[in-house]
Amino acid sequence: MDLDHVLYEVTDGVAVITLNRPEAANAQSRKVLEELDGCWKSADHDPAVKVIVFRSNGKHFSAGHDMSSTRDSSEPVEWHADSYYDWETRHYLGYAKSWRSVPKPSIAAVQGKCIAAGLMLCWPCDLIVASDNAQFSDPVLAMGICGVELHAHAWEFGPRKAKELLFTGEAITAQQAEQIGMVNRVVPLEELQEATINLARKIARNDAFALRMAKRAVNQTMDIQGYTNAIDSIFDMHHFGHARAALVTGGIPSLAGLRAMQDKGKARSKG
Repeated sequence: MDLDHVLYEVTDGVAVITLNRPEAANAQSRKVLEELDGCWKSADHDPAVKVIVFRSNGKHFSAGHDMSSTRDSSEPVEWHADSYYDWETRHYLGYAKSWRSVPKPSIAAVQGKCIAAGLMLCWPCDLIVASDNAQFSDPVLAMGICGVELHAHAWEFGPRKAKELLFTGEAITAQQAEQIGMVNRVVPLEELQEATINLARKIARNDAFALRMAKRAVNQTMDIQGYTNAIDSIFDMHHFGHARAALVTGGIPSLAGLRAMQDKGKARSKG
């Protein structure tokens, strides 16, 4: 694979996928997502890999989708609902669902801010190890939509906490995330990578088929309870929000809300 923003290596049965775009707070462009998906597929198909670790370099885990192509533009941008829906179905939702379905155990290592689509990088993983400075948020109601494309909030946060975080746009700390079960372990920032790799190596000592069946059993239980059906149906609500926002802004979906969200963040940083 021709990788510009992602690093990939396999050692002792553990594949490590590293998002390496720290200068952009690990924002997810089209090429980033395609590279990540290629690495997930490589780890899935490699018989030498028993466990997958997903991590990122830099201060923050991921600032979400890369909107740099629109954030500085003041002119309306032409938007086609069909192509936009198809793009997000295949790449945003599609990638996240496929990574969750990889039959091998996966662990995300999260540091700093994990914002909006950043959740779609760690939520598909089976386990999450967070540094003590990690924060998780999905403030996209400011853009007129109900949450990111993989709307697993009720499953990950619990229904009441999910509503609070969506309604307010506030972040949840690593410690709070551990208390509600979204995060498995919280460790000091300087120990994050070592702790995650050690956990992966411990898991890799188990029989690969047994690990596969254990993962399938839990995922199947969630699906029987309605996980995948809920994710798919709420994705359409997400796009209904995009369509409404496009009518309001007269251009690309939610662009005005994106600017408002950015201005709010700048005001907070100044304060």
